[in-house]
Amino acid sequence: MAHWKGKVALVTGASSGIGAGVCGALVKLGMVVVGCARRPDRINSLSKKIAAENVSGKLVGVRCDLTRENDILETFDYIKRKYNRLDVCINSAGLSHDSPLLSGSTQYFKNMLETNILALTVCNREAFKLMHETKEMGQIINMNSLSGHVLPNTSWTGVHFYCGTKFMVRALTECIRKEIKAQKSPIRIACVSPGVVRTEFYDNYLKDDPNLKTSDIFSDVRTLQPENIVDCILYILNAPPHVEIHDIIIRSIIDP
Repeated sequence: MAHWKGKVALVTGASSGIGAGVCGALVKLGMVVVGCARRPDRINSLSKKIAAENVSGKLVGVRCDLTRENDILETFDYIKRKYNRLDVCINSAGLSHDSPLLSGSTQYFKNMLETNILALTVCNREAFKLMHETKEMGQIINMNSLSGHVLPNTSWTGVHFYCGTKFMVRALTECIRKEIKAQKSPIRIACVSPGVVRTEFYDNYLKDDPNLKTSDIFSDVRTLQPENIVDCILYILNAPPHVEIHDIIIRSIIDP
């Protein structure tokens, strides 16, 4: 992991859950981490907490609404002006609405597309541009989902459009990999595809369903925790330069 000390990382969705966990882990590696989210105050609070541990890296919070391309471009412009490099980009932001394909809200469909697909694609594009300037090894990691590999065998039809976006993330990641190879670049790209993780993600999904609570999902203590996913991300970063990990599927032992 010594390779990454002093290098620069961008983490989207950094204010909570997996994104916040990743920020803490990367700072402890000695990296400069730019965490972006719509709630930068939460990132700044995390930054103060981490700084109190006397680690060698640092966390900087930036406000960014990923549904606005200008916000994304301004974030990358800030990184270029401030640090003139980017070495790691972790696209952790994502969301789901309870919106069945045959009866769901078009606005919800658009929101999932903008966040899960368009924002991720723009971040991949801009990250590659900035990484490619240094001609050094870089790492892009797209947070995917088990739902991008298999459809859930449940009555939750409202998750189907979300599943479609995650299948697309898997396809986009492979397409981007091919374009990177065509450039003969040492930049690596990977997906991490977890099952159910105990985060705020489900608060958004269940907010329109009075019959379901997040406690119903997380009734078993063996549900995946954010730190389990962070460990997978660190495993990818720790791979030797000649090794490119394509995808990691991780699920709880209680999942069928």
